[in-house]
Amino acid sequence: MTDDFVKEEKKEYTTLNLGPTHPATHGIFQNILTMDGEIIVDAVPTIGYIHRAFEKLAERRPYNQITPITDRLNYCSSPINNMGWHMTVEKLIGCEIPKRAEYMRVIIMELSRIADHIVCDTVIAVDTGALTGFLYFFQMRELIYEIFEAICGSRLTTNIGRIGGMEREFPQEAWLKLDKFMIEFPKFHAEFGALVNRNRIFMDRTINCGPISADRALAYSFSGPNLRASGVDYDVRVAKPYSSYQDFDFNIPIGKAGDVYDRYMVRFDEMMESYKIIRQAIDKMPTGNFHADLPEFYLPPKEDVYNKMEALIYHFKIVMGETDVPKGEVYHSVEAGNGELGYYLISDGGRNPFRLHFRRPCFIFYQAYTEMIKGRMLSDAILTLSSLNVIAGELDA
Repeated sequence: MTDDFVKEEKKEYTTLNLGPTHPATHGIFQNILTMDGEIIVDAVPTIGYIHRAFEKLAERRPYNQITPITDRLNYCSSPINNMGWHMTVEKLIGCEIPKRAEYMRVIIMELSRIADHIVCDTVIAVDTGALTGFLYFFQMRELIYEIFEAICGSRLTTNIGRIGGMEREFPQEAWLKLDKFMIEFPKFHAEFGALVNRNRIFMDRTINCGPISADRALAYSFSGPNLRASGVDYDVRVAKPYSSYQDFDFNIPIGKAGDVYDRYMVRFDEMMESYKIIRQAIDKMPTGNFHADLPEFYLPPKEDVYNKMEALIYHFKIVMGETDVPKGEVYHSVEAGNGELGYYLISDGGRNPFRLHFRRPCFIFYQAYTEMIKGRMLSDAILTLSSLNVIAGELDA
């Protein structure tokens, strides 16, 4: 047989649509995978699958009405989004917050971080076949939500806090539930760790799964636990302290390999660091007011609105967005559950922001996802996505 009759054998690949509603994706994600058997040859992620135009919505609303929009970013830790936005506006208007309000914010933000990490770490365990830890540890997340409910009346999308501080003091019910959490959490945390951390099956599935080096993570502009898992010591709370974080003593857990196991362990250790911060905030809680003297932005009490003309006028001006806002351009970031959550705000002095851009950490992580799963098994792709903790609402803002 001559060469003319020899046809080059072409390899056949399978196209697999991973998502957008497959349970293993833990959100509305779509990835078009090119598969060679069980090995991923290429991946094309779909960005904007549930895009809801958050930024354009925010540019058409008064400043105080933007807080509920931020709830829908990373909905696993909504209060951090809320307070990051409040701090951005406070930076623009040059407002100084009472120390007590800052400590109250720290307690809420660190509870949110713990709740966020509980979701991520327990889901990683579920994706390796360990469901028991998920059901057990979620009791602590439920208790955190009960604390939020006692403080603001809501659990998931909280709309908690106000520009200038908190809307009210923590009620007695919230303090009692917080005391219960501080007693019970270390036991739950330790037992979950004993069940999972050194489990041979878990370690075999997660070590060297979906790694990314420190150089590549920095090139993609990673932040938060996913960056620290690669060995880079960067935390916004330390690099650019806000809300009195400089008053607290805590460590920053660091990984080495940047794989699924390191991302899991960084979040696992961070939970206890957040617990330590909450303990210090409770023990050192300052006296004073829970909000700044800021009548142009801070809604007056309802009883005053019903009985005093000045309070009624301020209430109307704030709700309708008639408060004067200085012209300016500011950027403020906070250490959210997934990393640096930033707000880039431009004001032209109008009732709405002229431009508002959210720096969403999930949007940045997801760009590296294709690189992290190429040449690996399909099951590794699921674990890698879980360990990045990509939240659909934050990705497609």
